[in-house]
Amino acid sequence: MTEFLSMGGYAGYVWSSYTITFGIMTLLYVHTKRKEGKYLRWLRRHLASLEK
Repeated sequence: MTEFLSMGGYAGYVWSSYTITFGIMTLLYVHTKRKEGKYLRWLRRHLASLEK
């Protein structure tokens, strides 16, 4: 297990790459969900104004 975690001496590069990638993916997910809510609210307002 220790050998796996040390990644043949490249653990610092490997684990930091995983951490950075996971962090960026999390930020993209949060950003997308926020934009989705913004666009859905806009669409509902737009559709409501067309029905009047």
